[in-house]
Amino acid sequence: MFDRDFLAQPAIEVAPALLGAILMKNSLEGVVSVRITEVEAYLGALDPGSHAFRGKTKRNAVMFEEPGFLYTYFTYGMHVCANVVCSPPGTASAVLLRAGEVVEGIELARSRRLTTKIDTDLARGPARLVVALGITLADGGADLAVEPFELTMPEHSQPFESGPRTGLSGDGGTDAFPWRYWIPGAPSVSPYKRHVPKKRSQPIS
Repeated sequence: MFDRDFLAQPAIEVAPALLGAILMKNSLEGVVSVRITEVEAYLGALDPGSHAFRGKTKRNAVMFEEPGFLYTYFTYGMHVCANVVCSPPGTASAVLLRAGEVVEGIELARSRRLTTKIDTDLARGPARLVVALGITLADGGADLAVEPFELTMPEHSQPFESGPRTGLSGDGGTDAFPWRYWIPGAPSVSPYKRHVPKKRSQPIS
């Protein structure tokens, strides 16, 4: 399991500690467990890359609640992403689960990710991780200490590297915020992608 008091710290403290943690979800189909290999920290009002940078909204409300709960959101009109809420209630802070390795229920994870050719890609990237685990947008606000979830912290801290967050626009995606953390050499870690602004078409003179 996990220590909720430990998660009541800023995301930049919690994020590297989540590397190697096991997140399990039970369902009518069965159990899938993923060992976390890559995360990103988001610090609310202090972080221009955070959904809570401009305050509390209906979408991000769970980020302001008790630590150890799940914050889910829809992105790019097609993907769900999952975050572990951190910090004391009232302070928005969360860790995005970017990638992991399926360590239990691999057949079920494969059935959910039929287009994936190799097992190391089943939970490689935040959208794939969510699909492999069977997490949906409706799971937002779930307590990770209560069925159908179980979050187990690693027995020992993992070696890690850090760098800028991937695919994030604006100041939050720069080297000034090296809040992406990953286990070096883990094949399930997703590739880094710097945000590239879309080019505007030139007006015809």
